[in-house]
Amino acid sequence: MARARPPSPRGPARPGRDDRSPRGRLRRFVRRHGWRAYAIPVLAVATVAVLVDLVLHPPGATPTTAAADPTSAPVATTAAAPPPATEPTAPAEGDAGPSETAPPEAVAEEYVQQGAGSLSLVDGASEVHGTGPLQRFIVEVEDGIGVDGAAFADAVTATLGDPRSWGNGGRLSFQRVGAGAAFDFRVSLVSPGSMETYCPGVGTGGYTSCRYGDRAVINLARWATAVPHYEGDIATYRRYVVNHEVGHVLGNGHVQCPGPGQPAPVMQQQTLDLQGCARNAWPFP
Repeated sequence: MARARPPSPRGPARPGRDDRSPRGRLRRFVRRHGWRAYAIPVLAVATVAVLVDLVLHPPGATPTTAAADPTSAPVATTAAAPPPATEPTAPAEGDAGPSETAPPEAVAEEYVQQGAGSLSLVDGASEVHGTGPLQRFIVEVEDGIGVDGAAFADAVTATLGDPRSWGNGGRLSFQRVGAGAAFDFRVSLVSPGSMETYCPGVGTGGYTSCRYGDRAVINLARWATAVPHYEGDIATYRRYVVNHEVGHVLGNGHVQCPGPGQPAPVMQQQTLDLQGCARNAWPFP
């Protein structure tokens, strides 16, 4: 006959609070799964962190950077006009300072405002004018300005060969020479728009003529129209401007009007103002 098992000293089993409470369930979970019970929450937290990181930083995304400062970008520059072929041997001379305001043009339609920028030699030679030390010169005209180069060269030669010019009294002699010949200076007719190319930094304002290096640069606008206070006497002004700029090439500087009513010295800035003097084209009138 089967023997009955003695009752447990603890008495009959009864449901306890530990088995039904969250703490009890946790204990049973730990007893069942061992160390894995601790690893699973850690892995879950790590998985959530990875998912959040993927949402915020998708694969292949490039970190954004601040927009470039437009002021720091390289600035495109325009190439400056080429300087004259001959560098100046003395400070450049002109009839206008950089801050001077040029008078308005009266008849701008009578000349080309901007030529091609290149100069062409007017070929040909003259006899020697005068008896002093020889000064040989060439004549150049800017391309595209519609001027008869031979007529301009003849006018320059006639001016410098006149006894009232710089060769007066055996001081100098002048001869125009052509292509391939050695020369001492050049006389160039240039449009207003090209004056800064052939007289860089002088400050002609496209209005006045100038000397740069061995070149006497005659402004086409002044050659065509003279200036208002010459009252239409273009022929006299043309002789004046040639003698004035060649005078700079020869080493002469500016002078002032000696007194009201007297002939204006040829090295006076007659293009700007007669200062009470009478217009005059010659160094030795």
